[in-house]
Amino acid sequence: MATKSSKKWLTVTITCPEKIVEAVTDQMGVMSGVGVDIQPVNSSNKQMITGFFALDKDNSNGDIENATNEILQKVTGELEKLFAIYNLILHEPKTKIIDDEDWATSWKQFFSTTEIIPGLVIRPSWEEYTPDGNQHVIKMDPGMAFGTGQHESTKLSLTLMASCFDTEHNKKPRRVLDVGTGTGILAMAAAAYGADQIMAIDNDPEAVTVAEQNVHANHFDWNIGVSTRSLEDLEGPYDLICANIVHDVLVDMASIIKRLAAKDCHIILSGILNGE
Repeated sequence: MATKSSKKWLTVTITCPEKIVEAVTDQMGVMSGVGVDIQPVNSSNKQMITGFFALDKDNSNGDIENATNEILQKVTGELEKLFAIYNLILHEPKTKIIDDEDWATSWKQFFSTTEIIPGLVIRPSWEEYTPDGNQHVIKMDPGMAFGTGQHESTKLSLTLMASCFDTEHNKKPRRVLDVGTGTGILAMAAAAYGADQIMAIDNDPEAVTVAEQNVHANHFDWNIGVSTRSLEDLEGPYDLICANIVHDVLVDMASIIKRLAAKDCHIILSGILNGE
């Protein structure tokens, strides 16, 4: 009896200067549609960016080699144009094919304990960390969902969120909505900062599964709900609404966000590129 072959993924890794990391990450993320990892290159001002691409059986008549070449050609072509804008040359990307069941393992080589913004530390479950002073520590595994906090849009969202919980200048948000939660990082940060009730939604069932696991691992089950419910089905008001997703989707949901917002609601919208 023939065994069912697992889904395969192509990782494409490039190194680029700090000044174009955000542009490259956004471009790679759009092409991937799944996830992008960013890691610093030791003793340099460069970053290593890895995109994950599904090698679907329907592509290139089921030929993995042809599918790989097609993806690599497309990614290389788009990144070469982007690099040219900054008068830079794209060096040949490094590639690797991994099986579906190896996805979580592959993330371990990219993901390590990091103070993502001042006072907030993200650590994977396989590493130990002792917090320094008043640091908040969130334990999480990305699984197959996007979001370890490395992306600039996530860092910006977390920085703004932290300022919202600065009770010296603001009333502490009690009800929080995280739209497009991914791994649940923004929702868990809100819980760590002291929110009482958080709703985290995502239209990707895999992301919801990963977020639920991360929420449970951090003992936030009591105040974070994770769901595939649509934004239209939710009831406000919320004191803080976060949506770290692409510009077009933000435009489409603007009226619903307005309906769900409390009178003095903080609204954090991230993922908007220059010129949009």
